Amino acid sequence: MRTAKEIAFISVFTALLIGGQFVLSGISGIEIVTVLLLSFSYYFGIRRGLLVANAFSLLRCFIFGFFVNVIILYLVYYNLFVVVFGILGAKFKKELNMKLLVLIVIIASLLTVIFTVLDDIITPLYYGFSIDTMKTYAIASLAAVVPQVICTVLTVILLLPILIRIFRQLAFFKEN
Repeated sequence: MRTAKEIAFISVFTALLIGGQFVLSGISGIEIVTVLLLSFSYYFGIRRGLLVANAFSLLRCFIFGFFVNVIILYLVYYNLFVVVFGILGAKFKKELNMKLLVLIVIIASLLTVIFTVLDDIITPLYYGFSIDTMKTYAIASLAAVVPQVICTVLTVILLLPILIRIFRQLAFFKEN
């Protein structure tokens, strides 16, 4: 951390992720965290993205409860997520064009599926599910992953360009 402004911005963005997740938590498969964290990590880099992702992963527990399997899932997944999009943002110098947007949508969609696959592995292992119960759990998760992928595609296409423009106008941090 270099400045109070950076600490405040990271804190506010973490709160935005938690608030966004809370507001949409009653609608299965609909979420805003993906595009918000993606845009933040893409534009502000891996270090800041990891701070937000880890703060989000832990602080959200005060609203949604402290479940070890979920904490493990979030810490593993969102750190991977931030690294992927932080590297892309650095490689493409925070720019965004149509071809790059398509690539980002594809990667975000794949990562959304990976989130569900990780959950289908971590939760059954943590709770000691039988093989049959693991299969049932994985099949049941399909009901959420399909709308989640659709939601990811739509929110990234519609909101990522706008969020990147907003971040560019904020111009908080010169270095990355």
